[in-house]
Formats: sequence, C-alpha cells, structure tokens
Amino acid sequence: MTDEKIIQMDMGTLTGDVCDNRPALCLGIESSCDETSAALVDSNRNILAHIIYSQIPEHQKYGGVVPELAARAHILAIDAVVNQTLARAGKNIDDIDVVAATAGPGLIGGVLVGWMAATGIAQSAGKPLIAVNHLEGHALVPRLRATLADGTDAPRGVEFPYLLMLASGGHCQILLVRGVGQYELVGQTLDDSAGEAFDKVAKMLGLGYPGGPIVDARAQQGNPKAFRFPRPLCDKPGCDFSFSGIKTAARTFLERAEMPLTEKYINDFCASFQAAVVDCITNRLENALKDERVRHGAPQTLVVAGGVAKNSAIRAAMEKMAIKNNMIFAAPPMNLCTDNGAMIAWAGLENYAVGKVVHEPIAPRPRWPLTEL
Repeated sequence: MTDEKIIQMDMGTLTGDVCDNRPALCLGIESSCDETSAALVDSNRNILAHIIYSQIPEHQKYGGVVPELAARAHILAIDAVVNQTLARAGKNIDDIDVVAATAGPGLIGGVLVGWMAATGIAQSAGKPLIAVNHLEGHALVPRLRATLADGTDAPRGVEFPYLLMLASGGHCQILLVRGVGQYELVGQTLDDSAGEAFDKVAKMLGLGYPGGPIVDARAQQGNPKAFRFPRPLCDKPGCDFSFSGIKTAARTFLERAEMPLTEKYINDFCASFQAAVVDCITNRLENALKDERVRHGAPQTLVVAGGVAKNSAIRAAMEKMAIKNNMIFAAPPMNLCTDNGAMIAWAGLENYAVGKVVHEPIAPRPRWPLTEL
C-alpha cells in the first residue's frame, strides 16, 4: 500500500450540503466474505445504485466459504461491480464526494481486495476515504432503511439510541447503539454464532448452502416440539449466548436417526432446532432489557440486523418482545440484511459527517471489535 496520504476534502453533513448545496454522495465497497458489492448512497438516504455479486455457486459444493476461493473471486469481480454501479446510477468518479470500504473484520484476503480498490479510487480522484468496520455497517444500516413491525418503512430510518441484536454467520452480539462509533456491548456468543449454527445444522442434514434460509423454510412445515434441544445459558443470569450445545445435540440426534431421513423428520428437526435458537435469543434479550446499562440508555427501538435478521421466526419473536416492552421493532429490508455495499456506503456517510476520514495508510484487520471504535 502506498505511503501517499489521503486528501481530506471539505466535510458534508448528512442532511447537508457539500460545495454546491446537494447531498453528499458515497461509493461503498464491501468484500469481507463471499459477496463482492458496491453501492452509491447519498446523505438523503437514497440508494442510487446497488450491485451484489454473490459467490454462492463457487462455495456450494464445499458447504461453506473457502477463503482462498473467495479472495480470488473478489479480485475477478471488483472492477466490474464498481463500474456497473457507477453506470447504473449514471455517475462517474468525479460525481462522488467520498469513498468508503470495509477495512475489517472479515476474511483478510477479501477485505484487502475491496480496501485496495477503494484506496486506489480515492487517491486517483482526490476523494476522502473512510475505513468502515463491517459490523458497524450492519449496526447502522437500519438508519438508512428500516422495516417496522407493520411492514411499513421508517421514513428517516431508526433514531439513536436503540438496542441491537446483531446476528450473522460470524457474529452474535447484543449492543446498545448510542451513536456513530458509540457501541456498548451488552452480550455476545461465547462460542458459535447463531448463523454458524444454522449453516452447520443445514450441512448435517444435507440441505445445501447457505443453510439459514433453507432451515427457516423447512421449519415452517415442522413441529417445533418434536425434538428436545437444549437452551444453553437460559437458566443463567446475564446476556451472553452459547450455541455449541445446540449444535452438538443436533449431531447426536442425527447419529441415532434411521437413514435415509424422511421429509417429516427433516422438517420437525429444523423446527425444533430453530425454536431452541429463538428461545435463547429472546431469553438473552429479556435479560438485556433489564440490564442497568440498557435501562439507563433508554432505547425506544429494538432492532435486529445481520444475515440472521432474515429469519422469520427470530423477527416474529423480537417483534412480539418489542410490543411487550412498549418498544418499536425495526429490521433492515431483506436485501440489506446480508453483506452489501449500501450498508458500507451509509456507514461511510455517517462517519464522514463526524470527521472520521483516513489520513494515513492503514492495515485492514481480520478482527476489529465494535467496542474499539
């Protein structure tokens, strides 16, 4: 990476004006796992263009993401994805005010591809560069677009502060979101993430990849009481999660099962597994709502984000919990739950507005906790 400094341009504001009384426009690039994505988003919360190249076909036969294949696919796709995004919006680099890209956490090979592409664009065009934490992208995307419990859209996104359940293939956390860069960790997984547990169970059943949506669909046709899965930590105080025991129970059940598995068995298995995960999440969230830090923060909105936020049972359970606690329930639209460039562009704009611009070369990070922001 070059030693040349990134030039800082005049600051825009989220409602506001750059040099010609127009909204700030950000190009966001995401490449932390198995999606190569770019988006153009403005500070008035408009998504002008959004392209996602999914690598699912490359990884399906392996039942999960292979880091080396992912990095290679990002290299092959990144230029086309960025160029198609600009073309779809009818824009060129000169029209952009700021460039943002994921700088971690994630699979470091993929992160490097997106970050170096963004660095090259910013340096060649003299644009400010924002290093976005991938988790912050998920945490802030409900402020760009959010779907409320009644299915309508929140016109201006979610307001600070809010209580966030961030669940994906690699992360599972409860966070009090006070503002940009202000995240208080209330609870987290001690072992596996919820998304990883879904994918592993789908792989055990031979259902394919990605497993989460398949398990959710099969669960809707099954009996959630057919199998007695454990609910780790649900009888303990605190807000931390553990999903490894549920995964172990799944393996034990399947070792005892008669083969081949019937369709009914698979549906009941998925429903029972999913019910256990939902119970764990709601139990930990109930404890979080009683936590003194959360009570003092007084969030009015309960939010779920990340890839697991697409799960119908989790959304329904959290919506019910929000109503019970006189809170608003919100989640990103389905197309903004999984990794995407729009969330990175929006997080870039939010960080740009508070002056977090890269001035010196930085090293992308495979691990980057939100609390370090």
